[in-house]
Amino acid sequence: MKSKPVPSYLTISNSEFIAKIDGLYELSENCGLCPRKCGAKRLKGEKGLCGAADKLKIASINLHFGEEPPISGKTGSGTVFFSGCSLKCKFCQNYPISRFCVGNIYDASELAGGMIKLQEKGACNINLVSSAHYMPFVAEAIYLAKEQGLKIPIVYNSSGYEEEKLLAFLDKIIDIYLPDIKYSDDRYALKYSGAPDYVGVNRKALKVMYGQVGELIVDKNGKAVRGLLIRHLVLPEGISGSADSFEYIGRALGDNVPISLMNQYFPAYKAAYDSKINRKITDDEYLDAVKEIIRMNLTGFFQRSDNLDIDNMYGLI
Repeated sequence: MKSKPVPSYLTISNSEFIAKIDGLYELSENCGLCPRKCGAKRLKGEKGLCGAADKLKIASINLHFGEEPPISGKTGSGTVFFSGCSLKCKFCQNYPISRFCVGNIYDASELAGGMIKLQEKGACNINLVSSAHYMPFVAEAIYLAKEQGLKIPIVYNSSGYEEEKLLAFLDKIIDIYLPDIKYSDDRYALKYSGAPDYVGVNRKALKVMYGQVGELIVDKNGKAVRGLLIRHLVLPEGISGSADSFEYIGRALGDNVPISLMNQYFPAYKAAYDSKINRKITDDEYLDAVKEIIRMNLTGFFQRSDNLDIDNMYGLI
């Protein structure tokens, strides 16, 4: 029987961990933490395009039960929602946090304490939601929490718009990558998320993530302990380019990387003013994406409703 993987951050020396933290702080001096590379002097208080400056800002620290089954488990995922974001999605479902930077100021020690409290509450993992622009502080918090007895996996939950230099520093700190693959056409990425280079950046990032953690591994209770799980939000009018995205995953990463196919899109924030995305998706739009996953022999997690009897119709997991 294979032994359960130990969280990566417990296997590296303190000196290696500290070197990673120092490298992340250096990357934020003329900010290059995200692909925008806006050059903001973050440590001197200048705000980047993400809305973050020299203080760690967090919207909430709570147990969350609505993630994918391997992430939430039965006891919940210890989610930390960070304020601000490197993308500018017109339809952002969490826009008060991402666009208006709603939240409270923390320091690394306080965040470390929050992680320990989540573990004490039974959290399956520490789930970092949109944390890239704060990773120097977050990595420091993980180091401090480790010294206080943190021993559950770290999940990096992101838009998938990630800087390779940042990801290199995260190797051996992150156990589970949970990125989006939002688009397969940069025209839509520009129009709806303000990121004209999203597709290329995203696809490189997925390869790096996979290279670090490999395929998703779950324990005997079905909880994720290591690996890559990719999310894909189905958008109206085929804007998310599902078929092309799945084809890329199968070709570049293999057919054992699971896809979480999400159907909860609704026209939040500025989406109400755009005729292509000012409605929820239809059942047929979601099922079309499901069929593409089946056609390409990929696996995944599918959201069900009373109108979507996916198991009986397609024999899916």
